[in-house]
Amino acid sequence: MTVTDYKTAIVTGASSGIGDAVCRMLAGKCMTVHALARRTDRLEALAAETGAIPHAVDVTDAEALANVVGGIEADVLVNNAGTTFNGKLDTMPPERIDQILDLNVRAMMQLTRLVLPGMRARNRGHVFLTGSCAGLWPMAGSAPYAASKAAVSQFLNILRLDTLGTKIRWTEIVPGRVETEIFGLAMGDAEAARKAFLEGKEALQPTDIAESIGFALSLPDRATLARMEIYPTRQAVGGFAYAD
Repeated sequence: MTVTDYKTAIVTGASSGIGDAVCRMLAGKCMTVHALARRTDRLEALAAETGAIPHAVDVTDAEALANVVGGIEADVLVNNAGTTFNGKLDTMPPERIDQILDLNVRAMMQLTRLVLPGMRARNRGHVFLTGSCAGLWPMAGSAPYAASKAAVSQFLNILRLDTLGTKIRWTEIVPGRVETEIFGLAMGDAEAARKAFLEGKEALQPTDIAESIGFALSLPDRATLARMEIYPTRQAVGGFAYAD
């Protein structure tokens, strides 16, 4: 299968950033795109501009999620919705830990569980999971977020084993810093987040991730891009930390 053979996609976190860009990319390839997010106004604007089908839903609500996707025969699933919070674990609000794990891990697993039986029955499909370089490399002050993204990576590894022999493809997207609203939403202050995380730093754009997903979809079904690490050219990971 290639992107031209797939007809229907589900994209989460579709109201902004990477999710919005992915919806636009897939719609541009004549796919029927089901766009999932909580912000109704953003979804309606996306639908008006692209023809995507909007679904205003909290993906951490397992029952509501099942009601939305139950009748969709998805060829492509882009599990993109996520959140973050930066800080020391012992000073982090406990509800922040729950939010990170609920959205980044539990909702992602539940949605994949809902879509997978249909992909098995049709013997076709491509699942994308948005990980992070924080899931592969230690980053100070990101324990719950990094742990959630490490879980995404291992979850994908195991699902690839569990579906071995089918035409279901699995790709983990591992981006470095991307210029999206995630930092501002996490901090509750978009301008402060811009100064802290983006000002003076080169960052990827959401369209860079969307184009990478498009490339993975374009490969023949004998080939799977299992993991794509995508960094700004001026970003690198690694190194050592020393106490003074």
